[in-house]
Amino acid sequence: MAERDDDSYRLLAGLPFAAMTVVALVDVTAGPGVGFLPLLSLGPAFASLVGGMRRTALIGLLALVLCFCLAFYDGLLGTTRGYTALLSVAGVSAAGLVAAAIRQRHEAELANVRSIAEVAQRVLLRPVPRAAGHLRIAVSYTSAVAEARIGGDLYEVVNSPSGVRVIVGDVQGKGLEAVETAAVVLAAFREAAYDEPDLAAVSARLERSVNRHMTQERFVTAVLAETHEDRSVTLLNHGHPSPLVVRADGTAHLAEPPETAPPLGMGFDLKPPEPYGLSLAPGEQMLLYTDGVTEARDPDDRFYPLVRRAFLLREKNPDIGLESLCRDLVTHVGGPLQDDAAMLLLRYREG
Repeated sequence: MAERDDDSYRLLAGLPFAAMTVVALVDVTAGPGVGFLPLLSLGPAFASLVGGMRRTALIGLLALVLCFCLAFYDGLLGTTRGYTALLSVAGVSAAGLVAAAIRQRHEAELANVRSIAEVAQRVLLRPVPRAAGHLRIAVSYTSAVAEARIGGDLYEVVNSPSGVRVIVGDVQGKGLEAVETAAVVLAAFREAAYDEPDLAAVSARLERSVNRHMTQERFVTAVLAETHEDRSVTLLNHGHPSPLVVRADGTAHLAEPPETAPPLGMGFDLKPPEPYGLSLAPGEQMLLYTDGVTEARDPDDRFYPLVRRAFLLREKNPDIGLESLCRDLVTHVGGPLQDDAAMLLLRYREG
């Protein structure tokens, strides 16, 4: 992505000089009858797309000097056509300066908003431990850059007396309200995961907290996991995408719940999700993620094939494997993600 952006920037940066060079060559070759001189204003017009006001002003001055020289060469100085060409270049240069100033101001405002959003996200999603019990843990969070809006994706790992407990969830909606809801869920989970005797009790406590703090119609999909010393895993799914399990032989499948359950925040009188379990051998791993991963679309509107790309996670280092999967996701989309994508990888250590 960075290389693609650099190539695009270099192309736009060289466009003003290329346009003025072509216009000058055509004018010298074809003569003054063609009337190409006003097209020298393409230089400062293109210059306003990238770079600052100073660069735009210098290119505008260069275009004006080049127009004056060509008008002299064509014998148009002092004529209406010569004055028209000079005024066209000067006018477009002035407009380019205004456009560059407005663009720089908007870019500065957007950069400031993105910076605040990233800081807020980091405060909410504190670093998870890289190891807990028999687990090695890797985490990845890719923010959607569209309008620099903060997402409601959340994750947490708690090493409790009953085992390592994990949550990955996604708040419906975007913006500060989604972040506020995510903060409520995370705060409740951090307390309940350590205090409650089992995962069902943790889920019930989350449901109470979410319903108590909801100020409007909003829900949270989430998957909870609890790992044990015997390498068994208990899962509980509140309408969230099913975790991906990668076996030692490289096969991968989704750990789907026995029945569909509603998200958190849909009401106290709904049937709670049913816990279900699986086991992981040494070296096997489980990926919990948000729908920003599986719903990411390529230019042909095809979803990201997570199960088929699970082989990327077979790196010896789980952080490198998750980083490879993240890069592959961005490559699949072919541009910035349209939704936040959070991934939490749990791998049982060998030995």
